Amino acid sequence: MDRRELTRAYRETRRPMGIFRVRNTANDRALVACSLDLPASLNRERAQLRFGAHRNAAMQQDWNALGADAFAFEVLDTLTPVDRPDWDPTDDLRALEELWLERLEPFDDRGYTPRPKRR
Repeated sequence: MDRRELTRAYRETRRPMGIFRVRNTANDRALVACSLDLPASLNRERAQLRFGAHRNAAMQQDWNALGADAFAFEVLDTLTPVDRPDWDPTDDLRALEELWLERLEPFDDRGYTPRPKRR
């Protein structure tokens, strides 16, 4: 395979989607979120924390104080794609995320995740 074919094959490969958690192992606080591309999201979270540019100030503060070894980056659940060209995974991902948020309750003193707004 030449480079162009490899690039095309990579772009056509479905990326794993689902729910992830960034967990502070020192105090068990966590950020829980959903993603259409789990590897990319976990890499982005790691990079933002490493460069001191994470949007969650409390988590960034703990990262700065405790270091990278105090954090675990975990995939909690994956969503299997439906084999339909018109399928949009957004609603399914949100429902899965709500289940995990309800189960783990990573809010306030227990986490870094903002409380969901009431609909």
